[in-house]
Amino acid sequence: MRRRFLARPGAFAGVTALLLTSCGVGGGDDGVVTLDYWCWGETTKVEEFNATHTDIRINHTDAGGGNDSSIKLLTASRAGNAPDVSCVEYQTIPALVVSEALVEITDHAGDLPNRFDPGTWQLTSFDGHVYGVPIDIGPMVFLYNRARFDELGLSVPTTWDEFADVAAQARERDPDTYVMTLPPDGFGGFAGLAQQAGGQWWAVEDGRWTVGIADETSLEVAAFWQDLLERDLIQGGPILTPEWNNKLNEGEILAWPTGVWGPGVIYGIAESQAGDWAIAPLPGWGESGAAVPFQGGSALTVTDDDKVEAAVEFIAWMNTSEEACALQIAAGEYPASITGQEMTAEQPPPPLAGEQEDYWEVANYAATHTLPNIQWGPNVNTAQSEFSDAVSPALRGQKSLVDALRETHRAVVDDMARDGFDLTD
Repeated sequence: MRRRFLARPGAFAGVTALLLTSCGVGGGDDGVVTLDYWCWGETTKVEEFNATHTDIRINHTDAGGGNDSSIKLLTASRAGNAPDVSCVEYQTIPALVVSEALVEITDHAGDLPNRFDPGTWQLTSFDGHVYGVPIDIGPMVFLYNRARFDELGLSVPTTWDEFADVAAQARERDPDTYVMTLPPDGFGGFAGLAQQAGGQWWAVEDGRWTVGIADETSLEVAAFWQDLLERDLIQGGPILTPEWNNKLNEGEILAWPTGVWGPGVIYGIAESQAGDWAIAPLPGWGESGAAVPFQGGSALTVTDDDKVEAAVEFIAWMNTSEEACALQIAAGEYPASITGQEMTAEQPPPPLAGEQEDYWEVANYAATHTLPNIQWGPNVNTAQSEFSDAVSPALRGQKSLVDALRETHRAVVDDMARDGFDLTD
C-alpha cells in the first residue's frame, strides 16, 4: 500500500492540470495483466518484453523526460489517471513520495537490492522504505579533450587543486582556451561536487529535515570556483548554446566534469572530434578522490497499488536482465545494475572516446566508488530555479558564488517552511 512519507500540505501547488489519461486495465479473463508504462524512449525494450512474456502486457507512452514528466505524473495521479509504472529522475522522487504519487515496494523488492551497489540502491530508498528501482545512473567523471591536452602539454588532474593549475596552464599556453565553463543552470553538477567534498544538501531523520545547501563545506566549494572565475581561469556562462558549441568545436573548451552520459552529448555537437576525447576519474577534494558523486539518472517506480507484483516483475526485467541491459547499453545509457555494468566491458567505447581502450574500466570504477546516502529534498525544483537565478549574476561578477549559494539555501528553507515541513533551522 502507499505509505505517506513526510507529507506536506500544498505539494506542487499551482501545477497546471494536464488531464493526461491512462489506459491500463487489470488482469483480464485470459489472466494477462496489462500495465500502462510512462517513460521517455524505451520502445525497443518494451517490444522485447512483450515478445518474451505472456502473462504481462505493457502499453508504453513517451511522456517526456525531466521535471515535465514528474509534473505530468503528479497531475495524473491526483486525477486518478496515473500509469502503473513510470520513469522518474532520482532528484524528483522525494517530491513525488511526499505527494503520495508513488507506491512503496519494500515488501516486494526481494533480492533486487543485491543487484545494485549500495550507493546506487540508496537513491530510491528513504529511511528503509523503497520507492523505486534504479535503471540508469550518472556517476561523474572528468571528460576531456585528450588531443588538445596532449597538444598543450597538460596533465590530467587528480585533485581539484591540480585542476586549478591545469586551468592556469591552459590559459597561458592558449589565451583563447578555457579548460571548462561553469554554467548557471548546472545545479546537479554543482551539487555533486559539493557532495563529493562532504556537503549534504538535504537530510531527514524522524520526519525532521535539515537543509545544508550553504553548509561550511559547500561554501568552501563555492569559494574555490569563485577564485577560478576571478582569476579568469575558467569561463562562466551557459553551455550547449551555439556560441559555446562553436568554441568546443574549435578546441577552445577542453573539459567537462559530468556524468558518464556526457560523451554522447559532446559527440552530438562535435562529431568531428570522435576519438579525440577520453574520460578519467573525477578529481578529488584532498583525500576524498575516491568519492564519486552522481549527476543524473532515473528509476522505475510503481504508482498502482493493485498491480504492484506484476509491476515489480516488469521493472526487475527492465533494469537487471541481460536482454534489457544489452539494449540499454546499445542505446547509449549507462546501466544502474551490476549485471549491466559488467556487460559494458564487452562493448566498444562511445564514438567520442573511441580510442580510449580503458573507457569502460574508468566508467565502472566511478560507478563502484559512488557516494553512499545521497538524499535529495522534497523541493529540488525550487532549488534548481533559485540556484540558476542566484548564480547567473554571480557569473557576471555582480555577486559571489558564496552569496549565491546562501541565497539558494534561504529560499529553499523558506519554501519548505511555507509548505509545513518540520525543519531543524
